[in-house]
Amino acid sequence: MPRAARRLLVAGAATSAALLTSLPAAADAPEARPREGDRLVVTVRDAGSGADGRYEVRCRPSGGSHPDPSGACAAVERNTRWGQDAFAPVPRDTVCTMQYGGPATARVTGTWAGRPVDATFDRRDGCAIARWDRFVPLLPAVGSARAQVS
Repeated sequence: MPRAARRLLVAGAATSAALLTSLPAAADAPEARPREGDRLVVTVRDAGSGADGRYEVRCRPSGGSHPDPSGACAAVERNTRWGQDAFAPVPRDTVCTMQYGGPATARVTGTWAGRPVDATFDRRDGCAIARWDRFVPLLPAVGSARAQVS
């Protein structure tokens, strides 16, 4: 390879390396970027013990009218997986225990991780109860979740 071509290759590689090292590493890792606009509205009915109502939760930084905004944000964060809907319902073909967890229902709307959220929760069987309990304290502790939290 001629000497001039080698110099041009080396200069091009050095320039590319300098440009790449000057870019912030977080730009390539979407999960490392702070997510702005995480805001959820939780509407709870028939949960008892004064847990019914409509609450707003904001995350990063935590705030809103929810009784425990930091805990609520942490609960959603624990259930967040890359490429999956944290609020997805239980799949229809799932085998669930035939137990009733009470009349409590909840609806969660808003935005999480830049995606719109519109999810409903109830406690009609073992799978629905487990799904609800994973989101405590975003959702109030009722029934089996109370025993775990106490």
